Amino acid sequence: MIKKTIWYVLRKMRLAGLLQLWLKSGLEEDGWFRSFHAQSSIDKAGKPLPWFSYGFIKFLTPRLAPNMSVFEYGSGNSTLWFAGKVGKVKAVEHDKEWVEKLTPCLPQNAKVVFQSLDQKTAYTQEVGKAGEMYDLIIVDGRERNACVEACLPYLAPTGVVILDNAERESYLPARAYLQQKGFKCLDFWGMPVGTAINSCTAVYYRENNVLDI
Repeated sequence: MIKKTIWYVLRKMRLAGLLQLWLKSGLEEDGWFRSFHAQSSIDKAGKPLPWFSYGFIKFLTPRLAPNMSVFEYGSGNSTLWFAGKVGKVKAVEHDKEWVEKLTPCLPQNAKVVFQSLDQKTAYTQEVGKAGEMYDLIIVDGRERNACVEACLPYLAPTGVVILDNAERESYLPARAYLQQKGFKCLDFWGMPVGTAINSCTAVYYRENNVLDI
């Protein structure tokens, strides 16, 4: 009776839903509250996560393999997360201080390269510097429209492009360009790790791709 009364009062105060989310919910299980309070993209155990929606992370995780190579525009906990699941990760980052902070934390199969935005082409074209082809290219940094155009020559024939925050109107040119190039698209909507608003991660793929879509 006391428990029912407490919940009745909480509902009237519109606090019951928040308490339920904190006590037992998908957000609690995924570690959303820990990530939110830490202001870091981490899971319930404090391990790195990419700043995608939980639904997309769960879709992507079982499709990654040790023989895959990943290129990222933008770096962070996602770089660490991918490094633990694929063979090789390279990222380009415009923030020199962030590169200096992140580099000591990287495993041997991951590398972050600093490129100033003063020369935009140096940043966008970093994907081609090593002359390699990548299975996954993550576009989650600056100059995303230009990055999408720059990265396609270095995408493996079975490769996939992941464009984060694809709901933003400013990224419509990138979406249109990928569609013109014959890519199909899957949009994944949801609350990103530790973030309270919905966002869209768009996956662009062709037939017989590495994610088996």
